[in-house]
Amino acid sequence: MINEDKKEEIRQTADIVEVIGDYVKLKKSGSSFVGLCPFHNEKTPSFNVNPSMGIYKCFGCGESGDVFSFVMAMEGISFPESLRSLADRYGIDVPDEHSEGDDEETQLREGIYHALKFAGLFYYRMLMEADDASKAREYLEQRGYDRSVIRTFGLGYAPAGSSLLSAARKEGIPEKYLAGGDIVKESQRGDDYYDTFRDRLMFPIFNPSGKVIGFAGRILDTSKKTAKYINSAQTVVYNKSEVVYGINFAKNEIRKEGEVILVEGYTDVITLNVHGIKNVVASSGTSLTSGQIRILQRYGNRIVMIYDADNAGQTAMERGMKVALEQGMEVFLMQLPEGEDPDSFVKQFGKESFLEFKKKNAEDFVTFTIQQAEKSGSMERPGDRSATIRNILEKIALMPEELDRQVFVQHLHQKTQKYRKGSDRELFQQLDKLLLEKREAEERNRRFRQSPSVPVPQPVGGDEPPPPDDDHIPVSDEERYGGESSQQQRKEPAKSQKRPHYEMEVIRLMLLYGEKMIRFIGHNVADDHFEDEDLKAFYNDIIKRHVDEKEISAEHYANREKPYPSLLGDIMLERHTVSDRHAERTGNEFRRDKNPWKSAKSCMKPLQLYYFERKRSELSHEIKHAEGDEKSRYMKLLTKLQKEISRIRKTGADELFDDPEFLKQSDENLPGSGHFEYKLGERK
Repeated sequence: MINEDKKEEIRQTADIVEVIGDYVKLKKSGSSFVGLCPFHNEKTPSFNVNPSMGIYKCFGCGESGDVFSFVMAMEGISFPESLRSLADRYGIDVPDEHSEGDDEETQLREGIYHALKFAGLFYYRMLMEADDASKAREYLEQRGYDRSVIRTFGLGYAPAGSSLLSAARKEGIPEKYLAGGDIVKESQRGDDYYDTFRDRLMFPIFNPSGKVIGFAGRILDTSKKTAKYINSAQTVVYNKSEVVYGINFAKNEIRKEGEVILVEGYTDVITLNVHGIKNVVASSGTSLTSGQIRILQRYGNRIVMIYDADNAGQTAMERGMKVALEQGMEVFLMQLPEGEDPDSFVKQFGKESFLEFKKKNAEDFVTFTIQQAEKSGSMERPGDRSATIRNILEKIALMPEELDRQVFVQHLHQKTQKYRKGSDRELFQQLDKLLLEKREAEERNRRFRQSPSVPVPQPVGGDEPPPPDDDHIPVSDEERYGGESSQQQRKEPAKSQKRPHYEMEVIRLMLLYGEKMIRFIGHNVADDHFEDEDLKAFYNDIIKRHVDEKEISAEHYANREKPYPSLLGDIMLERHTVSDRHAERTGNEFRRDKNPWKSAKSCMKPLQLYYFERKRSELSHEIKHAEGDEKSRYMKLLTKLQKEISRIRKTGADELFDDPEFLKQSDENLPGSGHFEYKLGERK
């Protein structure tokens, strides 16, 4: 049972900048940090992290929350799982038992994670100790992997038979968790289970935080007529289309280099790591997907693809290139000398030779495609030449940014000038035609999907997950986050409702300036002045806590249930701020609230004005359906409302509201002090 004190200990210990920094490249900006939002594609940073309040906010898509909600979204886990994940990271002891509030899905996910961790340790122990693992040890020794490499990457051996199932039963791990992680499978008769992986060298697959989520098993006896590799099936913790092998080892180096190297094999990743090239990943046994690209984009936007020169490798490269371009990545392609793969090349020539070769031979997709066409002789034949140029233009059309498309068309023009002898106009015309075709196809698909009579086709083969539900935000710890997985939350960010700025400003001033400001605003503002229901509830909560003499602060609401942390991000974090360096250069200090009372008056005026205008609109609607005395009474009220609206419009905010008595006395923190009788504003 994780009690409230333990939750607060985890919250206080977890550094939100450090945690988010594992997924987003952050840059300090004043007292906050900014970076590219991990919830949507963007070129200009709009993601803001405020360490003092422990919250984040994206001004592009509206996503906001605290360190727990971020971990939930990024790792697709529940609130209790995020607590345990952060506790593990920061060395905080938490009990293993399930909380009474954990729902069935949460318990299932945590049980599967526990079973996968057990399996990883079991396979490792078998590799190190079992007699029949000698062939696996010999294979790894031939690869040049010593014990430290085996331990680092968690390599293991799955014995023949069902040894894992027996060991897990002795440990009391229920079969439903083992089967849920695809470590065991149910027999066809349905009366027992058997090990999924048998007599195979095991490669555990980790999520970005280093938790085992699946396995890949390599056959050691190549004479057997079976698949060389088998991977874990899709599970509630393992979504193949969003998993990149080696990302947990590579993420920091990718961020540092700004570049990720994509290879085909697990051993390519391990060998390059062993030789000091750590910004390398593999696509985990699947064709590259948009979900995998989004994972990589958290850390860097340039990708170097290295695929085998055979037909399968070139086909995979072609598909991966299109996906990466469509997601806005900067794509480079590289082909190693014939007969070499990354593993063999770096073993033979070393790290420096590999990096030098990459520097000289990694080409942008336009240059690479033309070079390949020249090698094959395609650029010598007019028909093939035209097809090659069109193929490149089709890839350029996938790029989301217009500027990128323009630059690459001009690049294509320069590279093919000797073959075409024309201007770039024809290329741009062809690109426009392709873009039009693309938009028309997208529109047809949109109409098709919206048609109630036509079922939406589902993806086949697991490369792409089904579209997420709209209702994706978990609500509780117990209210705040909920026990359910937030796997859906990471798919599509919620579009933030446009909240009235002046309503948010009223709340901000109450939070920032405390008791006297709350009295001043509460004297002039009623809850029905608020149009936004969440902000109205926020206001009422502040007033209630004020009357009850309880703490009112941004820190308090950052730790409250939903929707307070998210609202706090909307209210307290600014998109643009005046930098400290600017103040140093000019000698002028920028203060947002030079006079907080005037700031309060400036936002209370539109708050009241729009309240009365809404009332006028409601009354006008009632008049249409009223008769006799009732209509006459409504008309008199409408006249009064119009007069009040005119008065508010004509009167300056400073004159519209009386200064409180305590402003006539001095106060170190706020202009004015003293006491006046507190009462809520009357509804007019």
